[in-house]
Amino acid sequence: MNNKILSACSLALACSFSTLPALAAVSPEQAQQLGSSLTPTGAQMQGNADGSIPAWTGGLPKSAGTLSREGFLSDPFANEQPLFTITAQNMAQYQDKLSPGQQAMLKRYATYRIPVYPSHRTASLPDAVYRDAKDNATKTRLVEGGNGLSEFATSIPFPIPQDGLQVLWNHITRYRGGSAKRTHVQATPLASGTFVPVYFKQQFTFRDRIKDFNPADPGNVLFYYKQLITAPARQAGDVVLVHETLNQVKDPRMAWIYNAGQRRVRRAPQISYDGPYPASEGQRVSDNLDMYNGAPDRYDWKLVGKREIYIPYNSFKLDSPTLKYSDIVQAGHLNPAHTRYELHRVWQVEGTLKQGERHIYAKRVFFIDEDSWQIALADHYDSHGMLWRTAEGHLTPLYDVQVPWLGVEVLYDLINGRYIVSGMRNEEKEPIEFGFSSLSSEYTPAALRNEGIR
Repeated sequence: MNNKILSACSLALACSFSTLPALAAVSPEQAQQLGSSLTPTGAQMQGNADGSIPAWTGGLPKSAGTLSREGFLSDPFANEQPLFTITAQNMAQYQDKLSPGQQAMLKRYATYRIPVYPSHRTASLPDAVYRDAKDNATKTRLVEGGNGLSEFATSIPFPIPQDGLQVLWNHITRYRGGSAKRTHVQATPLASGTFVPVYFKQQFTFRDRIKDFNPADPGNVLFYYKQLITAPARQAGDVVLVHETLNQVKDPRMAWIYNAGQRRVRRAPQISYDGPYPASEGQRVSDNLDMYNGAPDRYDWKLVGKREIYIPYNSFKLDSPTLKYSDIVQAGHLNPAHTRYELHRVWQVEGTLKQGERHIYAKRVFFIDEDSWQIALADHYDSHGMLWRTAEGHLTPLYDVQVPWLGVEVLYDLINGRYIVSGMRNEEKEPIEFGFSSLSSEYTPAALRNEGIR
């Protein structure tokens, strides 16, 4: 199968609902596809025609490997070798299965390459998440012009999406373990490849993991988030706190920053949309984090269709504790000796800036993995229609806790030759902690000072 946008016949999942109201849920009869012709989260159960994408058979089992004391999983595919490697010299042969951003990177850097491995559909989520997704399919609706959700539980509000906005909401609300704490490292190398690592402690808790959450009166908060910088010294102690709302037009995102040097907490409304994200050296705006986050209201979102594309996947090698950060970060791009790409089906969603709205990106195109609802690739265009930045999300399925995890994410600037990479934890000794419960009082401005004490 070539990688042109699939035909209307092949896109029956999307097109069969084209006559329904855009904000409506699907019928119980349609929802019965989940777990039969569709996976429990809405992907096509079957593989593709030539077998290069296999059928989904439940994902990796929890016993697929071993877990080290530092929290690193063994790689179930460690013995596999690339089927082939895409370079600037042979990219024309594979062009229909590459995003514009990937093609631009291959043209810009002679050292950039895409090693393609056998495809494995490893995404697996807890049964409770599957049950909630099926309930959401018949109950959840977009409200407030598509800027909020009603009757929504846990994650994946639209497993059988009808439009681009619903696909985007599946990414925004995708399952990430309910709550997580981790240490990770970010780098913004110069064009020469030199970098100073920035160390973070990060924590988030979705609302159903908040001890004082009331399901009968859920309010408008989707999750709570905070990050503490622990190094380098000039930034250590700075803390960002976010209350992420479901409807950010009705109740805008609430954010605060604690500046350790000033010992002061202040509101930070700039941590949204294209406001500069702290500690990113201008290489990332706020809604670039997590490949995309926040309110979708400034763009018109179009569902282009489904494609088969080589995307970062099963990136156990990139997460390996045998690597140093200096092994990964190099001039221009990540070291391709440690990356892995596979052929997968993705939803292609295109966002065009609405008339009268402002954002540094006039258009953005997302390629969203059908099994995890994770944005795997993202292209960002400026006001002149020029491809400016391209992002990669290196998915690593944490099979022991059934979380399709976005480990390393990288945003390349095709103009200035720099990039920002975050989520690296190869040299860290603390495992990621999932599934804990928190009190909402842990995520208050008053608590920030205690977090940021040097």
